[in-house]
Amino acid sequence: MEGQKLTILKKKGKGGAAGHHGGSWKVAFADFMTAMMAFFLLMWLLSMGPQKKKEELAHYFKTYSLNLFESGGGSAPPSIPLTDTPGGPPDANPQANTDTEAEPTEVTDPEMEEMKTQLQRQINQRLTSIKDQVKIGKFDGGLKIDIMDKDGQPMFEVGSTELTENANKVLAVVADTIRRSTKMIEIEGHTDARAYSGKQKFTNWELSTARASAARIALEKYGLNSVLLMRVSGYADTDPIIKDNPMDPRNRRISLRLLYPKAQPESLPAPEIAPELKQEVPPPDISPHQ
Repeated sequence: MEGQKLTILKKKGKGGAAGHHGGSWKVAFADFMTAMMAFFLLMWLLSMGPQKKKEELAHYFKTYSLNLFESGGGSAPPSIPLTDTPGGPPDANPQANTDTEAEPTEVTDPEMEEMKTQLQRQINQRLTSIKDQVKIGKFDGGLKIDIMDKDGQPMFEVGSTELTENANKVLAVVADTIRRSTKMIEIEGHTDARAYSGKQKFTNWELSTARASAARIALEKYGLNSVLLMRVSGYADTDPIIKDNPMDPRNRRISLRLLYPKAQPESLPAPEIAPELKQEVPPPDISPHQ
């Protein structure tokens, strides 16, 4: 209409609303992710470091925290001597690192070495005709003795747990050599891959376990202290000694494992052959000429 003034109204948005669409939160999030990545990288580097460096680092923070309490934070922190020089970092407290676990080293046992030598000597002298069926060697936990079958010279009657004459000879020699020791012993039974053809529910698992137990009874009969026995178990055909031929007769064997001292009890009674066993089942004649 003529003579009237036109009024125009302008609406302005609130300034705070634009903040939700700004970039400030992205900067904070990026800083957070950078810090987390640095933290996980630090954790990974610490886990990959050698045990000696970890011990030195732990010693540093332990000593540093003690100095802060004693001096009220006024003293400078000690340096971290992360070097490979023998002896490690200087330690004001000699007892500080007594509980730290040392790096694994190769275990040696003079008694075990001597036993291995004696066993080999006795087998060569007293079991001339079947010495190739007894194998003595080391493994990570101690000494292993494998008593193996051979074509025409089995250690057990076919499909049974009855020890043959040769098996008794071997076990008598082994027991005579190791019964004075205090090493803990594990006995294992093994078969070849041929399926057991006896009772339907009796498989190579039961056969190998029963043969290991029969060897245990024979070893105790020949003077082995039963307190030394730690485990008797059967492995069927799962651990062949001739891996490329599961049917090889040498896979049918009894394995004795003599363990290093970490598994030893504090004290053991002296081994002794029961008088009634001496009378009922005398050891076989195992003179060198046989």
